[in-house]
Amino acid sequence: MLPSLFISHGSPMLALQPGASGPALAGLARALPRPKAIVVVSAHWESRELLVTSNPQPQTWHDFGGFPAALYAVQYPAPGEPALASRVAELLGAKLDDKRPFDHGAWVPLSLMYPQADIPMIQVSLPSQAGPALQLKVGAALAALREEDILLIGSGSITHNLGELDWHAGPDAIEPWALAFRDWVVEKLQADDQAALLDYRQQAPFAVRNHPSDEHLLPLYFAKGAGERFGIVHQGFTLGALGMDIYRFD
Repeated sequence: MLPSLFISHGSPMLALQPGASGPALAGLARALPRPKAIVVVSAHWESRELLVTSNPQPQTWHDFGGFPAALYAVQYPAPGEPALASRVAELLGAKLDDKRPFDHGAWVPLSLMYPQADIPMIQVSLPSQAGPALQLKVGAALAALREEDILLIGSGSITHNLGELDWHAGPDAIEPWALAFRDWVVEKLQADDQAALLDYRQQAPFAVRNHPSDEHLLPLYFAKGAGERFGIVHQGFTLGALGMDIYRFD
């Protein structure tokens, strides 16, 4: 049975400059059974209600600005899966969206895991105003899909304060406030302290500094809701404070 995953997808430049995350993601993909399909909750599809992509051939959306031309040339032409989308929508009481393209929270990490782009993929939206409790429920509602070799991925970032990144930081530079938050989350995941995790904005050190808004952490709760046993696949930081951790829930 496949695990559910939480992937910190970093900057869109990860697609061209994979750093340490690229080998970690590629190695994880090789170690897992080949998925029949992939379901992604991305931090970059915030919505008021739950939506599911149903386009059989979604476009690759370069939903960012100011990056090199080579990044805008990257395509990830994975097919959609309308039948799975309908099933997921029914499980969640969600609506179908036949126009939505793949945002970079989905295609950037998947381009490093499955570069052939030959595994069907759908996205589920993120009603971010509903907070982490909803994401636990969404993950739990889809957990049984893992038994059918459908890979469930929450794509966000373990820390995400773009205003405090050091664009000149070396690979070993880590801001203490970012490390303290990451370590607190890991500790609570290892202890399966769901109450603390749900109340992270009050209990975690430097919570608001690490997540001025929490859309990039919410996909972690989706992954946790869909799995049980927590494991660390990869840990690291870039730009001083951008966490690049990858977790699995078996």
